[in-house]
Amino acid sequence: PLPFEIPHAGGDGDIALSGALRRPTPDLPPPPRRVLPLPLLLQPPAAEAAADRRRRRRLRRTPRRLHDCPVGVLVDFFLLAVGDVEEQTWDEVVLGCETAVLVAFWAPWCGPCRLMHPIIADLAKAYAGRLRCLRVNTDENQEVASRYGIRSIPTILIFKDGERKETVIGAIADTALAATVDRFL
Repeated sequence: PLPFEIPHAGGDGDIALSGALRRPTPDLPPPPRRVLPLPLLLQPPAAEAAADRRRRRRLRRTPRRLHDCPVGVLVDFFLLAVGDVEEQTWDEVVLGCETAVLVAFWAPWCGPCRLMHPIIADLAKAYAGRLRCLRVNTDENQEVASRYGIRSIPTILIFKDGERKETVIGAIADTALAATVDRFL
């Protein structure tokens, strides 16, 4: 008998392996590995995949909350709620205003500035009559930008009674900007 065979344990040809009795099995090949295809939802046809890529690219270029609007509509929506101010009208429109004034310094080529446009437009609507929202294109009005030390955009200045009260640099969340504005109303 072989060293792992126990002739009297359980009958003919039983083998003891690690304390248990097992019948020897004939040499069988391992079961074939089955490769299952991915679900059809994960493998869209080529046309759907291309449309999906285009849709994702378009969503990256537009603000998340208004992603269904065409870009032209976003610009018009912003212009209705927020006015432009230039060097010639700065003193009259910003410093001479009786209500609080939020001034956004921006440029057309600035992506974070474009993300801030709908947030500022929402603030202009929410605080209508108590807050005036304006914007300054830093490419066209460099003198105003340099007078207030604007070195990066977007930069938001909040004025009250003709004096600068707060400076916010960079794109921030709408709730944070609203909390900043609330302190001066």
